[in-house]
Amino acid sequence: MRTIIDLPNEQVIRMAALCERDGLSRTEVVRRAVAAYLDAHRVSERDETFGMRRGRNLDGLAYERNLRGEWT
Repeated sequence: MRTIIDLPNEQVIRMAALCERDGLSRTEVVRRAVAAYLDAHRVSERDETFGMRRGRNLDGLAYERNLRGEWT
């Protein structure tokens, strides 16, 4: 997939130096940077579901009874 991004000039200059030093293309440097960012900010399934009932005034048992009441 192609994506267009705007970078500040300072980042472009620093990235060019990094590319030259390591013999990498800009594309590869951006891919690695995105991969590192995504790895560092990974959201686990537990994080997505933990506390999903927070803020509700109905306790868990009452909620369960309410759902089971729909079966009859």
